[in-house]
Amino acid sequence: MPTFQLFIKEIKAITSNRKVLIPVIAVLFIPLLYSGMFLWAFWDPYEHLDDLPVAVVNNDKGATFEGEELHIGDDLVDKLKEKKQFDWHFVSQSEGEKGLKEQRYYMLIEIPEDFSENATTLQDDHPKKLQLIYKPNEGFNFLSAQIGGTAVEKIKTEVAKTLTETYAENMFESVRTLADGLTKASDGAKKLHDGLHDAKDGTNKLYDGMKKAQDGSNELYHHLATLAEKSIAFTNGLHQAADGSQQVQAGVQTLHDGMTRMVDGQGQLVIGAKQAKEGTEKLASGADRILEGTKALDARIPQFLQGSEQLSEGTEKLATSLSQWQQGATQVQAGATQVTSGLEKLVATLDTLIQTSDPMQKAVYEQLKQNVVQLSLGSKQVENGVAQLNDGAKALQAGATSLSAGAKQLHEGHIALDRGVDELLAGQQQLSNGAHQLANGQDKLVAGMSTLYEKMQEAEQGVAKLADGGQTLVLGLQTLADGADQLQDGAHRLADGSQQLSNGMSELTNGTEKLQDGMKQLTDGSAELADKLREGAEEAGNVKANEDVYNMFAEPVKVKNEKINEVPNYGTGFTPYFLSLGLFVGALLLSIVFPLREPAAAPRSPFQWFFAKFGVLIGVGIFQALFADSVLLFGLDLQVESVPLFILFSVVTSITFLSVIQFLVTVFGDPGRFIAIIALILQLTTSAGTFPLELIPRSLQHFNAWLPMTYSVFGFKAVISSGDFSFMWENVGKLCMFIVVMIAGTMTYFTIQHRRQFTTIVEKASEA
Repeated sequence: MPTFQLFIKEIKAITSNRKVLIPVIAVLFIPLLYSGMFLWAFWDPYEHLDDLPVAVVNNDKGATFEGEELHIGDDLVDKLKEKKQFDWHFVSQSEGEKGLKEQRYYMLIEIPEDFSENATTLQDDHPKKLQLIYKPNEGFNFLSAQIGGTAVEKIKTEVAKTLTETYAENMFESVRTLADGLTKASDGAKKLHDGLHDAKDGTNKLYDGMKKAQDGSNELYHHLATLAEKSIAFTNGLHQAADGSQQVQAGVQTLHDGMTRMVDGQGQLVIGAKQAKEGTEKLASGADRILEGTKALDARIPQFLQGSEQLSEGTEKLATSLSQWQQGATQVQAGATQVTSGLEKLVATLDTLIQTSDPMQKAVYEQLKQNVVQLSLGSKQVENGVAQLNDGAKALQAGATSLSAGAKQLHEGHIALDRGVDELLAGQQQLSNGAHQLANGQDKLVAGMSTLYEKMQEAEQGVAKLADGGQTLVLGLQTLADGADQLQDGAHRLADGSQQLSNGMSELTNGTEKLQDGMKQLTDGSAELADKLREGAEEAGNVKANEDVYNMFAEPVKVKNEKINEVPNYGTGFTPYFLSLGLFVGALLLSIVFPLREPAAAPRSPFQWFFAKFGVLIGVGIFQALFADSVLLFGLDLQVESVPLFILFSVVTSITFLSVIQFLVTVFGDPGRFIAIIALILQLTTSAGTFPLELIPRSLQHFNAWLPMTYSVFGFKAVISSGDFSFMWENVGKLCMFIVVMIAGTMTYFTIQHRRQFTTIVEKASEA
């Protein structure tokens, strides 16, 4: 009884203090809130997929396949409307993209323009696959994107199945057509066999006719060879006559050409004589005018001589004056140079006086120096100007000298011109007299050449007639010779052709014999072809084609889903995880509202102290487990393999978590709660409550075996879904090991603290 006294006091301390009682009562519902609310919210989200807005954009333009219209995009839209898998919104491209960005749709399924067209490319060299464009808004909700991806795969499979059925139906229809074609081909082969049999008889008759034709071609060859030999002598004679006539014609033509050229030359001579006569008359008239001009020139020559003589004397005087002027300029330049030098020396002297004089004299000297400097500058300018003037004088003197020499040459030329004009005047008089005599003789020459030109024209007409007759003779003989050549060539070609005909007839006869053998083989082969085609048509006609066969081609493999330990929904699958999480959080929050160290009264022993605290924890843990289990079993209709074992395992799990929290908080205080939170985080990631353990990082997998939630999750899975109760009891044993170890740790702490804090109090109470 003393053991329970401290426990009863702990209960009274809780119930009498509202600040403790209300939080403890609230903590009782923590596991219920965690497990119940979470599982209720996500119990079976796939039941509400028809409320998930999804945009569908159908851009398919359709296509034509073997004369039939294909609209696979429209057919797919009709199927989506029938199944109502999502909350479909059939919109335009722009509206779909806008809604996806504005988060009005979780995903967008686009049917491209070439969706149906690509379905018709199966027999192309490079067939194109049908493509569905799936655009999820993963940032809006990642899981919806994953669900949508699975749905799109199902849609893709359905479309592929439909297309394969269509292709299979067309293929089997082609096989049927092939069977009909083979039957017709067999009938045709039979007719071919009959025709070849008749052709075989005709070939035999052809061979007999070819033998007779070969004999006739040999006789024809001999007659044509004789004709070719006789035609050679006849052709040679005609060619000789044609050659002689051509020589005669050539001579006559040469004579005609010569006469024509003589007539033309004589005419040109007559024209030239007349032109020479006119030119001679103009020459006489021009000679008279030149004679008059020469006389006038001779009268003016003395004036030219007098002027050129005066010009020569003036230029000579100018050259002498410029030479003297140039010598004076040179002297002026030398004087200017001396003046400039003297002024520069004066400036140097003034600089010396300025340095050695008093201030008053220095000012005078400086003023004088400035004037002298200006004079020096002016003198230099004069010196430069005189130098330039001297250079100009030299150039003028040289030009005057050249001008004087030229004037002398001009005067000498005028003297020579005077002499030449005298000689020209005498010659010009003779030319005028001779021109008049030439004009008189030219009249007589023109009259004689005109008479000769008329006679030569008459002779040229006679030669032209002779040339025309010779040309006619040549053309006739040439035509006859060409005909003889053609006759000879034709005779030879006939002889050669008859020889080739004879040889060809021989080869044709041999070929006809081979044709007989080939026709026999064709006749036999056509009979065999007809039999084989009939057999192929019968086999092709036995091919079965119906809806079941088409479906077999479209879906040759069907997956049979045989589930082991079926989990009906998300809520059932996540119950082990969320229920364990809720119980652990409930235990952690209880350590905040209920003191796990301070006893309600002085404990008589460490065990009494531990029992009082642990008893309260067990009571709260049982209530937490029962509340949560009640809502799951009756509120959410959780189906478990065994209700009693489910409740029992929930209680064991709750007590395990409470013992862990009690040890950490009792021994370490607030740091212990921090350790408990760290343990909670590790358990959330490593307990394999959501994803399999093998899918998390290897560095975290090592914590799995050392944390209690691992075994609570395993045990709940066994009692809820698999029914493997032996595995459940195995995990109960592992949880009990955690309870024992944690209780031992807590008892050790209470024993040590009891000796430190309550030993004296207990001894006094015993003595009393």
